[in-house]
Amino acid sequence: MKITEIEVYSYQVGYAHGTYIMSGDRVASTEDGTVIRIRTSEGIDGWGEITTLGKTYLPVFPEGIRTALRDLGQAILGKDPRNILAINQTMNATLMGQEFAKSPIDIACWDILGKSVGKPISSLLGGVINERFPVYEAVPLGSPESMAEYITERRKTGVNRFQLKVGNNPLEDVARTRTSVEAGDEKTVIVADSNGGWSLASAKLAVQGMAGLPVYIEQPCRTTADCILAHRGSDLPLVLDESIISADEVFRAKYEANAVSVNLKFGKLGGLTNVVRARDLLQDLNMAVSVEDMWGGDIITAATSHIAATTRPASLLMTPFFNDWTDGHLAGYSPRSQNGFGAAPQGPGLGIEVDVSLLGKPLMIIR
Repeated sequence: MKITEIEVYSYQVGYAHGTYIMSGDRVASTEDGTVIRIRTSEGIDGWGEITTLGKTYLPVFPEGIRTALRDLGQAILGKDPRNILAINQTMNATLMGQEFAKSPIDIACWDILGKSVGKPISSLLGGVINERFPVYEAVPLGSPESMAEYITERRKTGVNRFQLKVGNNPLEDVARTRTSVEAGDEKTVIVADSNGGWSLASAKLAVQGMAGLPVYIEQPCRTTADCILAHRGSDLPLVLDESIISADEVFRAKYEANAVSVNLKFGKLGGLTNVVRARDLLQDLNMAVSVEDMWGGDIITAATSHIAATTRPASLLMTPFFNDWTDGHLAGYSPRSQNGFGAAPQGPGLGIEVDVSLLGKPLMIIR
């Protein structure tokens, strides 16, 4: 089997709940998503997705991803997509870094591999051990009352894990977090996520103000070093995300930052292959696992579900079904969560059928 061409598409991914607000007043309502289709000599297609969250969340933007995809796509033409390690080796020999562009290619190759043997990706990863896992939703930054109301309404649908968007005024963030906790019950899981938005001084005030609350603190500052200083002396469990981009950083997260979990993103790590490696390392280190991407729809949701389904239930802290948050329903809103829980599709590969008619003409075809 050989890769014969790669189609690169743009599609708009809107937020299903109006306006998504993060620290620093970063706002998202519609994002410019990138979808790829890898076509093969055997007539098997593979799908991948990478959708950024604006241009200031992580050091990446759609046009940069697509420029890198042109070089990467040319490099893997004629290769066997089922040999995923060789595909990754070729991509790494073509461009240093650029993991955000490598991610959809890697995911699409896993999709092809699964389809070629008639097995879902979860089976290729060793099998499902987490048949039904809880999903979380992000709570957009707003007033304490609006965030508590959001939690109250979403809990009616069965969702009981939430990631609060904080990271502005620390005293207001403490009030947001306290009110959000009161909107839940003893089983509600709440992560107060600054997305690196606090200064060191503000992070110190926020962490001290949240002392005693049953919450996790996620990425209080932009760098791991400042997160370590901000969290020093606190008993709140710490989650790191944006600053962790390698195995070395995972060890630093545990042994220097005293973090209990790392949030893994497909784009940040370069695809499903490296997310699985990092997930397994976290489990070996007795740390909790959170897995997701920056944004997306059905394709990235399916990829996420296969990782979650093959993660030990006791290890999985947070995972979203992004297609509940967005209108990115290129595969008929599949997979779909039910009553706050998700499961991996059982069909081959990603286990979804993408409707190419929803994408329009490709931005480019690499052949």
